[in-house]
Amino acid sequence: MNHRNPPARIGLVAATAAGRRHADTLAAAWPHARLVEGESAADALRGAWAECDAVVAFLATGAVVRILAPLLGDKHSDPAVVVVDEAARHAVALLGGHAGGGNDLTEQVGAVLDARPVITTATDAVDLPGLDTLGWPVQGAVAAVSRAILDGEPVRLVADADWPLPALPPNVQTTDEDAVDGGYRLLVTDRVVPLDERTAVLRPPSLVAGVGASRGVPAAEVGELLHRVLAEAGLDPASLRCLASADVKADEAGILSTADALGVPLVTWPATRLATVDVPHPSEVVRAAVGTPSVSEAAALLGPAGRPDDATLLVGKTATAMATVAVARHAPRGRLAVVGLGPGAADLRTPRAVAELRRAAVVVGLDQYLDQVRDVLRPGTRVLPSGLGAEEERARSAVAEAVAGRAVALVGSGDAGVYAMASPALEYADERIDVVGVPGVTAALAAGALLGAPLGHDHAYVSLSDLHTPWEVIERRVTAAAEGDFVTVFYNPRSRARDWQLGKALGILAAHRPPDTPVGVVRNASRPSERVHLTTLTTVDPTAVDMYSVVVVGNSDTELVAGRMVTPRGYRWRS
Repeated sequence: MNHRNPPARIGLVAATAAGRRHADTLAAAWPHARLVEGESAADALRGAWAECDAVVAFLATGAVVRILAPLLGDKHSDPAVVVVDEAARHAVALLGGHAGGGNDLTEQVGAVLDARPVITTATDAVDLPGLDTLGWPVQGAVAAVSRAILDGEPVRLVADADWPLPALPPNVQTTDEDAVDGGYRLLVTDRVVPLDERTAVLRPPSLVAGVGASRGVPAAEVGELLHRVLAEAGLDPASLRCLASADVKADEAGILSTADALGVPLVTWPATRLATVDVPHPSEVVRAAVGTPSVSEAAALLGPAGRPDDATLLVGKTATAMATVAVARHAPRGRLAVVGLGPGAADLRTPRAVAELRRAAVVVGLDQYLDQVRDVLRPGTRVLPSGLGAEEERARSAVAEAVAGRAVALVGSGDAGVYAMASPALEYADERIDVVGVPGVTAALAAGALLGAPLGHDHAYVSLSDLHTPWEVIERRVTAAAEGDFVTVFYNPRSRARDWQLGKALGILAAHRPPDTPVGVVRNASRPSERVHLTTLTTVDPTAVDMYSVVVVGNSDTELVAGRMVTPRGYRWRS
C-alpha cells in the first residue's frame, strides 16, 4: 500500500440520516470531501462521478453498481469508488483499486470511521506487490503476468539494470536472457519492445531529456522534436524522469508545457555548472549566448542529481529551428529508507513506516527490532539482522545494499534520527543513492504521553552513554541544560557497566532546581511490561533505572496535577 493522501476532490453521497452522519465525519476529517446533493441518491451519485476524483457512497453495493454501470470507462480514468454500509461496519473498495487509489482510500475511510476495509484486489489479498503499485508506469499484459505471479507460475524477470524493486515471490526468477519462449515475462526497460499476451513491461525512470530553446519556442515544436528523437532511438517516453535545461530557461513556457504534458518535472542548472560537463558537440555560439558550450547535452547528462559520471548520452543534440534535444540514460540509484519503528507498540508504528517496510527488498536492523516487524514484510524480503553494539556494521551493510541498486529499509526503534541509525547510515550514504527518512514516535514522546505533559515547554534530550561521547562533554551539556532550566530527558540512563552517570547527572540538575522537582521514570513505554513511576529529584532511585528506561526531569516550573507531570506553557491568559 502506498498510503497516499486522500484524493483532491472526494464526493460523498448518502440517502439516509445515518449515511449523512457518516459523511459529515469524513467531511470534518478531510477538507476536500463534500456531500453531493441531488434530486435523488442516484442523481447525487452520478453528479459525484462526473465532478470528483473519488466517491464515497453510503448506499447499498448493488444500488451503486446499477447506477454506475452505464458510466464505466476504464480503470485509468474512472474515479475511485468506496461503498460504506449503513452502520459503517465495512468500507468496500468497489472501483479504482490500484490505478485510481480506491484501495488506499478504502483504508483511509476505514481508519476515520472505524470500519473494516474490504479489499478484493488479488495481489493485496495475498500480500504481493501489484505491478501497478510500484510507482512506475507499467504496460502490456499486466493482468496476465500478475495472475501468473499469483498462481505461482514461472515468471522471468529481465531488467536492463539492477533497479530497486520490492521483494518479489520465488516464482519470479531474474535472468539476463530475453528470449520469447511462450512463458511469462516481466521486463524492466526503457526500450521500446514488442509486446504479447504474456509480457508486461515496467518503465524505470532512467531517461533524462536535455532541452535547449530559443526564447518563445512553441510547445508543439519542443514536444514533436522530443517524441521524434525518442522514437528514432527506440526509447519509451514513459521512462522519462525529467526534462533538464539551463536556469535561464526555467520560465520558458514551451518547455514547461511539454514537461507538464509528459507529467515530469523540469530541472534546471546554472550555466556555470553546465559548462563543467564534457559533451561531444560543444558550440561556441551557444557559449556566447548562454554562457555554456552546451545546454541540451550537458543538462541531459547532469540529470536531476548532477551526476554526469552515472549517465550515458544516448542521443546527441538534435535541433529544429527553435529547439534542441538530447537524451541520456542514468544508472539506477539504490533506495535507502531509514525507518523509525516507534517505541514498540504496533499501533504507534506509522503507516508510512509500514509502507516503506513493504516497499523494501532488503531490511536491515537489530535482531530484536526486526522481530517486531517480520509479520509486515512481504514474502521474499531478505532480512539482515545483527546484535547489540553493531551499529556501524548495520549502517555500512544497509548502505552497501543500496549502492548495489536495491530497495533497502534500515530500521531502528523510536525515531531513526534520535540516538538511532539515521546518523551513522547517512555518514556513509553518498549521492549514489536516494535516501528516504521515515519519522517515528521517539521514546521521549511515548514517555511524555504516559507521564502527562512534561514536555510542554522547552526541553533537552541528553544521552548518558559515554561509549562514544566523553563524559566531560556529556557533563557540560547536562550543566547547560540545568543552567538553562530546560526540562531534561535522559536517554541510555544506566546499564550494568555504566552505573554512576545517572546519579551524577541528577546531582547537577539538583544544584539548580527545587528538591521537589518532579521526575518521571518510564520503562518499556507502550510495551507489555510498561512501567511508569513518578518521583522527585530528592527521592529518585537511580538503581531502579536501566537501559529500557527514559528519565524525564522537570524544570523549575514543572508540577504535579492530579498525579500527572505538567510543565506550564506560560500562556499570557494564565495571568
